[in-house]
Amino acid sequence: MRMRTTKRGRRKASAAAILALALAVPLGAQAIASPSDSTGSDRPAATAEQDAGKARQYEVADIGTAPERTRLARTGVAIDEVGKDTVVITAGKAEAAELRDKGYELTARPAPGERSAKAAAPGDYHSYDEMNTAVDGFVEQYPDLLKKEVIGTSHEGRDIIAVKLSADVAEDRDKPEVLFTHNMHAREHLTVEMALYTLEEFAGGYGTDERVTKMLDERELWIIPSVNPDGKVFDQDSGEFKMWRKNREPNEGSSAVGTDLNRNWPYEWGCCGGSSDNPSSETYRGPSAGSAKETKVVQDFVLSRVVGGEQQITAHIDFHTYGELILWPYGFTYDETAPGLSQDDRDAHAAVGTTMADSNGYTAEQSSELYITDGTINDWMWADQGIFSYTFEMYPGSGSPDGFYPPGSVIDRETSRNKDAQLILLENADCMYRSIGKEAEYCGS
Repeated sequence: MRMRTTKRGRRKASAAAILALALAVPLGAQAIASPSDSTGSDRPAATAEQDAGKARQYEVADIGTAPERTRLARTGVAIDEVGKDTVVITAGKAEAAELRDKGYELTARPAPGERSAKAAAPGDYHSYDEMNTAVDGFVEQYPDLLKKEVIGTSHEGRDIIAVKLSADVAEDRDKPEVLFTHNMHAREHLTVEMALYTLEEFAGGYGTDERVTKMLDERELWIIPSVNPDGKVFDQDSGEFKMWRKNREPNEGSSAVGTDLNRNWPYEWGCCGGSSDNPSSETYRGPSAGSAKETKVVQDFVLSRVVGGEQQITAHIDFHTYGELILWPYGFTYDETAPGLSQDDRDAHAAVGTTMADSNGYTAEQSSELYITDGTINDWMWADQGIFSYTFEMYPGSGSPDGFYPPGSVIDRETSRNKDAQLILLENADCMYRSIGKEAEYCGS
């Protein structure tokens, strides 16, 4: 029997606990979101607080509709969680004071170090170095199925890696390709655990798990475990979580550090009040579209998969925390359809997204049903490359105290919870329109 790697006392949950979670359908949250079109001045005081790990979460009362959430997010704070009539934001003290001055009712939530003993410690998760060691170990264990590539480096010079997983891993076959990206936002460490789980589970299941075997025979899967390694190291490696979201590139002419990588993508960048032009903001979109080095590395990798004029990647998941959601494009408009996204395109996104959500108990919806975002990876993937693209917001759901830092004891449960959803996407990746009964129209014979 194969033994899954465990770490620092992590334990597996019972099947009953997994089923109970899968049956729960939360209202949700969106870690990718939190637009702002601030034209205000730089806020170095807030930035200093964030660099020192002083940003924290606040619950904001009487916010119940998408337009209300969009108006709040346009102040530049990060909306982390969406409930029925409340939201949870991340803000520094100065930003919180500004919101109270604007009439918002804020209640501070306990910081990670102020919670019960159940709360996560940085050592509950693989560090960046431990992540690379684990990946190297999997590649050594499964050399016929896994291949690691360095696809670029971060601002501070750390390797950004992609791991190919396929039964023909040494060859570039003409098969549908699927991409999973993780850890675009620094504090979302559970997503790195998701990547490591998938590598081990799928490679280890080849030859014994019928669905996994079929997919590795018929697909090529690419996994990028950490898009934002500098931010991950900054948030984790000091031994105290810092609630850091962005990358770690300084902003010229400002004391503020970092760009929100999921507002920096070059499609409808800064178009619609779905990001901030303030370098101090949690959702700062950067000085220009695609300006962040990490964005460019992943973008170039995706473009490198165009062979003979055809994009080989057909489907994509960008893993975030938290909210237990599956989201699809577009984020920049409330409309279900828009230029480049027909009704059939939307319906196929929704059909596969809903089926995946049925398998893991998440809520499926268009990204903008929460609030407007622009410059996101999902919108770029679809509009620029025709790749069906989803965001998975992982555990916890709305109302949990665990937030971005759930305890290590839930990692195995919450990563394995997504196995069926991943397989559903892989199984549909050869023709996503099959999900709406239009395979012949769009995919030919």
